[in-house]
Amino acid sequence: MLETVPIGVLAALVGLAGGLVLGLAARLGDFCTLGALESAAYGEDQTRLRLWGVVLAVAILATQGGAMAGLIDLSGTFYHALQWSPLGSIVGGLVFGYGMALAGNCGFGALVRFGGGDMRSLVVVVVMGIFGFIALSGPLAPMRVLLFPQPDATGPQGIVHDLGQLGLPPALVIVGMALAFLAWALAHAPLRHSPRQIVWGVAVGLAVAGCFVGTTWLAAESLGEITVEGPSFTAPVGRTLIFLMTSTAGGITFSVGSVVGVMAGSLMGSLIRGLFRWEACEDPRELGRQVGGAALMGIGGVVAMGCSVGQGVTGFATLAWSGPVTLAAIAAGALFGLRRLIGGFQPE
Repeated sequence: MLETVPIGVLAALVGLAGGLVLGLAARLGDFCTLGALESAAYGEDQTRLRLWGVVLAVAILATQGGAMAGLIDLSGTFYHALQWSPLGSIVGGLVFGYGMALAGNCGFGALVRFGGGDMRSLVVVVVMGIFGFIALSGPLAPMRVLLFPQPDATGPQGIVHDLGQLGLPPALVIVGMALAFLAWALAHAPLRHSPRQIVWGVAVGLAVAGCFVGTTWLAAESLGEITVEGPSFTAPVGRTLIFLMTSTAGGITFSVGSVVGVMAGSLMGSLIRGLFRWEACEDPRELGRQVGGAALMGIGGVVAMGCSVGQGVTGFATLAWSGPVTLAAIAAGALFGLRRLIGGFQPE
């Protein structure tokens, strides 16, 4: 197959398959980061938040199991190949989370909404992709590198390795964390009574591990030309824009496939549920807030080396410290942003 199909196309197909599952899960399983936080904090409904416990439990078990079976090369992912920067995870996560609240969704959520016909989200997607590259390799890159350097790791790192230094067996750490997340999720009766959401939560976790398996195989077959990676939606959105504008410069990659896959999956899910409808922004102030939030997400996501999905699920699945720390910082930044927004609408 490698002789007849370009390696980049195969990587894009892996990303497309994973993105399709995530897009469908968002529409059919109500998988959403900001929506989960909003519902739990202000709607007194933790069902969508507890769904994250299912997602993380399955993603961790499947990814770590795949690594133990030799199907996934965790050391080939940038989560373990680069030295973790706690400051980058915290600052980048807070900035991303605050921007997420202003924009009304994260990068993944914006792609999902655009797939459902929301043209406002197209603005969020484009602005986030542009500002992500401004921070990644544009005018802000030298400052980012100076303040948040990302040198190569000098040795093994991550939750399993560090706790192993304390004498805890890797299997105990992996299974213990996964079971804790699963127990927390299923302790919520409304989620237990929603098999549809549970199934889609399992699907998201398996999709993340599946992307790692696919890109690991392609990395080995291509002698490192393909990078081992999973779903993430900050810099990959920018890479997709570059590919769409000039495919000869950007090239088709896993990132392009995953971004297109999410939009396609969202479109399919929206049509299945009868939710597809064209929407546009009628309030200039709302548009301005969304543009500002998208810019913050682009910069914050690059500093943190991932978004709510890229670090919060994919990075967490590798059990890199950046995963939980960035996810916590994103949640804190988003809750602060939501509080500011809601407070701004309160009468004086």
